[in-house]
Amino acid sequence: MTTYSFPENFFWGAAASGPQTEGTADKLHPSIWDSWHANHPERFFQGIGPQQVCDTLYKYREDVALMKNIGLNSFRTSIQWSRLIEDFETGQANEQAVRFYNDYFDEMINQGIEPMINLYHFDMPEELQTRYGGFESVHVTDLFARFAATAFRLFGEKIKYWTTFNEPIVPVEGGYLYDFHYPCKKDGKLAAQVAFNIMLAHAKAVKCYRELDLDGEIGVVLNLTPSYTRSDSAEDHKAAWYADLLFNRSFLDPLVKHQFPPELCEVLAANNCLPQVSKDDIALITSSSIDFLGVNYYVPRRVQARETPYNLDYFTPEFYFENYVDPDGRFNPYRDNNEILPQAIYDIAANIRNNYGNIKWYLAEIGIAMDLESEGPVLQDGVIDDSFRIGLMEEHLIQLHRAIAEGANCFGVHQWTFIDNWSWINSFKRRYGFYRLDLVSGQRQIKRNALWFKALAQSNQLTTEDK
Repeated sequence: MTTYSFPENFFWGAAASGPQTEGTADKLHPSIWDSWHANHPERFFQGIGPQQVCDTLYKYREDVALMKNIGLNSFRTSIQWSRLIEDFETGQANEQAVRFYNDYFDEMINQGIEPMINLYHFDMPEELQTRYGGFESVHVTDLFARFAATAFRLFGEKIKYWTTFNEPIVPVEGGYLYDFHYPCKKDGKLAAQVAFNIMLAHAKAVKCYRELDLDGEIGVVLNLTPSYTRSDSAEDHKAAWYADLLFNRSFLDPLVKHQFPPELCEVLAANNCLPQVSKDDIALITSSSIDFLGVNYYVPRRVQARETPYNLDYFTPEFYFENYVDPDGRFNPYRDNNEILPQAIYDIAANIRNNYGNIKWYLAEIGIAMDLESEGPVLQDGVIDDSFRIGLMEEHLIQLHRAIAEGANCFGVHQWTFIDNWSWINSFKRRYGFYRLDLVSGQRQIKRNALWFKALAQSNQLTTEDK
């Protein structure tokens, strides 16, 4: 047996979001997901939308007890902009929503679970998307800052860890390049504008937080995906460099290193995609400082030099590379045969340590997807056998431990997710939770991975069998 000890006061927890768990009851305003599903349910797996999902709005006390039952000492979720704010222009809060979030956060704190609260998890209010184009508009960055300031004033005394955005590149990709988020546009120049405006909204929210002088920390959660090459050829390495520039450094460098990569500006200019910006807005972004970084990781990216003509009539990053599947790779048969590469965790940690000032960070999401059939039924002991997850999580955590031993400044791990939750257009196609959600009864049923995680969290040690 080998035992891997993690740093003292390490965060062991789970991650989720408001729109994926709360349900839509008592919300004054729909988000783009509510309205998109209402108009096009066929875009969503089995037509399931965000109306009820985990029903956390009413079951949060039960759920916090389940968190405590499996040893969580921290939990990340989000405040829904469309739930908390009554008047988007002024930032005035809805009192019913204020009571819910206060009660939810207090319940966690009373049970010894540190709430880590995110402000934006893809859920633009429909009214702001319709009226202004969402983050296509600079005005909406001001409205986001007002929302953030309201949240900070209301909850800032009890919430010690805030993040502004979860995976800010995803609404850019999904909504403006690849058609898997609303507004389903395909426009490279508009994608760059939205990306810049999201960074501007982030910086304005951080400024609001600093001005309130609260006793806490603020950061951002980025999905970082290392790019691995088909071969050692110069052409393949250049392809990977472009993929890293456009998918990782595009947000990492401005938000952590306080600079926009000159090469990124050159790429956007060459493809007529430079956003409209002001010097003051650039200065605000590059002068904004975060206290910590959240990192989401699921699968690696493999690329090769482009060998076939680029055939889209608008710009996407794939102008500079082609995606590649490693014929010798390991793949998850329960999630579209996505590659499994635990080594990527170590590579991400080394990159942050070597190139980003070894900023304090935590693994804000990691998860292994399975479906209901592969998880199997409830066994005689009342536990669902998802042991497939456990072995893979152990491999990833061993790589994280190796990075920490070499100086990586990582302070926690949050697994996606606590209870099987609704996942955008995939709905409940894939399951990730420590607990299974029965879509008919709403019952939560524990899985074996949760019991494994409980032992890990309570001991702060990972013990594995030597092979």
